[in-house]
Amino acid sequence: MSTAKAYAAQDKTSPLAPWQFERREPGPHDVVIDIHFCGVCHSDLHQVRDEWGGSIYPMVPGHEIVGKVAAIGASVSKFKVGDTAAVGVMVDSCRTCKNCEKHMEQYCEEGMTGTYNGYERDKKTLTQGGYSSTIVTDERWVYHIAGSLDMAATAPLLCAGITTYSPLRFAGVTKGTRVGIIGLGGLGHMGVKFAVSFGAEVTLISTSPSKQKDAERLGAHHFLLSTDKAAMKKYQGYFDVLLDCVSANHDYGMYLNLLGLEGKLMAVGLPSENPVVSPFALITNRRTITGSMIGGTVETQEMLDYCAAHNIVSDVEVIPVQQINEAFERMLKNDVRYRFVLDMKTL
Repeated sequence: MSTAKAYAAQDKTSPLAPWQFERREPGPHDVVIDIHFCGVCHSDLHQVRDEWGGSIYPMVPGHEIVGKVAAIGASVSKFKVGDTAAVGVMVDSCRTCKNCEKHMEQYCEEGMTGTYNGYERDKKTLTQGGYSSTIVTDERWVYHIAGSLDMAATAPLLCAGITTYSPLRFAGVTKGTRVGIIGLGGLGHMGVKFAVSFGAEVTLISTSPSKQKDAERLGAHHFLLSTDKAAMKKYQGYFDVLLDCVSANHDYGMYLNLLGLEGKLMAVGLPSENPVVSPFALITNRRTITGSMIGGTVETQEMLDYCAAHNIVSDVEVIPVQQINEAFERMLKNDVRYRFVLDMKTL
C-alpha cells in the first residue's frame, strides 16, 4: 500500500479539498504512474455533485491522466520505468465477454470499471481518479504517449479525444465527407480537429456567433449559426454526418433535418433531459441517430498514435490543483478554451 495525495469531494455539496488515501499494492500486471497532469471533464463535475445519481464518497475525480511510470509488476511487458503513460475513463472490465474480447471494453456486458466513482472487480475497493499524485492500474488500461506530444495538452485526449475520434471513425468519415460539428467546447473542438485531419469538409454549428473565429482557427471550412433560420434552411439535407457534442437540452429534430440520404447523427453530448425525436425526421432520408461512448483499449491507443503522427492535441488552460473549485464554476459558464488541465505537481 502507498499513500496518495489528492483533492476529493466528501459529499455532493462540499468543495473539493486536500485528502489522502491508500493506493493498492501493485500486482504482477500493474503499472504505477506518478501523475503529472489530469484533465478536467464536465462529467467530473456531474459526478462530484451527484447530478447523475449514484455518486460514491469520498470521491477523487479525474480520468484524463498523463504521467511517468514509476514502477511495474513482474509480468508487465508493455512498459518500463520512466515511460510517459496515460490512463483514461476505465481501469478494468470482465475481460471475458464478447465485447471485451473484441477490445470494446467500454461496452463490457458486466459493466466496465470506471477510473473513479466505482468499484474494482472485487466489488469492495473504491476506485479513485487522477486528481491525485499516483495511480495503480493493470497494463491493459495504460497507454503509451509519444514523447513528441505535450503532456498537459495530451491529457484531455483520454476522454474528449477518444469520445470524438471513435464515432467519426465508426461513421466512416473520410476525404470529402460533409461533417457538421454541433457545439464548440471541450468535445467539439476535438471533433473539428479530427474531422479536418480525416479530410472531411467541416462545418461548425453553434448558437454563438462569437465561435466563428475560433472555428476557423481550428480548421473548420464553414460556420453555421443555428439560430439563423434562413441559414439552417439552406443547409437542409446537406450533411453526411453530424457529431452532436452539446450537453445542454436541445432539439434533435432541427439537426436531423440537416442530414442527407442515410445521414448519421452521432450523439456524444449528454443532455439532462431525454430528447424528443419525430419519427418523420428519421424516415426522411433514412437517417439514424447513433450513440457512442469513449473507445476500447485498442482504439484509444490507435487514437493516441494518430495524434502523435498528426500533431493533434487539445487546447488547454493549465491550472494548479488548488483552483479546481474555481475551474468547475468557470466551466459552468463556458469560460475555458477548451479544457482545463490540472498540474498535479502543485499537490
